[in-house]
Amino acid sequence: MAMKKKPVTGMKDILPKEMAIRDYAIGLIKETYKQFGFTSVETPAVEHIENLCSNQGGENEKLIFKVLKRGDKLTSAVGKLVDDPSSQKDEYGNYDLGLLTDSGLRYDLTLPLSRYYSNNANDLPSPFKALQMGNVWRADRPQRGRFRQFMQCDIDILGEPGITAEIELILATTTLLGKLDFKNFTIRINDRRILKAMAAYSGFEESDYDTVFIILDKMDKIGLDGVREELLKEGYGDDKVEKYLGLYGKLLGDEGSQKAQTSLENIKVVKEELGDYLDAEVSDNLGTIIASVEAAKSAEFGVQFDPTLVRGMSYYTGPIFEISMDEYGGSVGGGGRYDEMIGKFTGQSTPAVGFSIGFERIVMLLLENDFQIPGSGSKKAYLIEKGMPSDKLLQIFNKAKEERENGISVNIVIMKKNKKFQKEKMQEEGYTEFVEFFCDREI
Repeated sequence: MAMKKKPVTGMKDILPKEMAIRDYAIGLIKETYKQFGFTSVETPAVEHIENLCSNQGGENEKLIFKVLKRGDKLTSAVGKLVDDPSSQKDEYGNYDLGLLTDSGLRYDLTLPLSRYYSNNANDLPSPFKALQMGNVWRADRPQRGRFRQFMQCDIDILGEPGITAEIELILATTTLLGKLDFKNFTIRINDRRILKAMAAYSGFEESDYDTVFIILDKMDKIGLDGVREELLKEGYGDDKVEKYLGLYGKLLGDEGSQKAQTSLENIKVVKEELGDYLDAEVSDNLGTIIASVEAAKSAEFGVQFDPTLVRGMSYYTGPIFEISMDEYGGSVGGGGRYDEMIGKFTGQSTPAVGFSIGFERIVMLLLENDFQIPGSGSKKAYLIEKGMPSDKLLQIFNKAKEERENGISVNIVIMKKNKKFQKEKMQEEGYTEFVEFFCDREI
């Protein structure tokens, strides 16, 4: 069988230019988040299948790379499937191949961190501020900027119920983006309890929420009229739909995309309209988060209450946020509070809130903008003619040693026949100075 030189579909090889930016970004991330008191942790790439399929990951649970059982356990499972196939079918008549698996590759870092904390809480400070970076895997359809293997970068605060956690997460993340030269982005913020209260106020049943929120999440693409049309198509009554969209009409412009007034004014409208449907503390806290971030921010960005922000994960229980970069299009990060997930492991609810930046998308944007790593210094190449005598080689290596000790990067390579092309390729990797050594000349 012929060997394949291309990577598996949806995964990629990383070339030196990108790797240099990735390494720089990782170093800056760790340095910045450390200044905010976050501690690096690591969890395994492989998780128990029961955890991954616990209805915490939303649509991501359909994208799990499952790992087969091994040895006798796999043989036994296959035997059961062969001996009594009908007993291994689900309610739809499809074979339940979950019998053959006992683990899978993690699809995000939040669920593994929750397991980690529940297993090690006694050995960790409270609150615990965690920084976790690592690859995750989703069997998604590959497209530009989206791969099946990609790195995530999360910061989480566990054990802190107050809004200081949300404020710290937003300030830490935006400080980092500022250091990476991103400007004029927007932190969109909402609260899952506001979403639910607005739906309940309009007469929707709790069982309707997921469908309603999925449609609401399209507001920026299809506008108020598009949301109205889809809700009616789902069979919801005119009275519910009109009451629901009437509330959004007071918060948004005619097209459902422009804010009619400031974030704090809109939060006040929500508080007044929803009355007993919403605990006043929820809206007050959201206003405090926005005002505090605006007052303490160190980068150029805006903070905006967005009542249409949903976030797809079902585990969110409170404030949710997302980073929008209008000049590039789309989101480059998000997160929220998930106070109930750790309790799935321990039986006891534990306050938790996290923020994840889209590491791969940020690296892609840096590459597209020809980002130059600051303070990288000069990179020098020694081009050595083939057949260089050993005594002269020794002199060359000693010369390189002296330069390296003075902080200069020196790469020693054999001179190619097409020296011009060789230099061009090295220039693409950041080499700015070339020194040539020939056998018949003095060093």
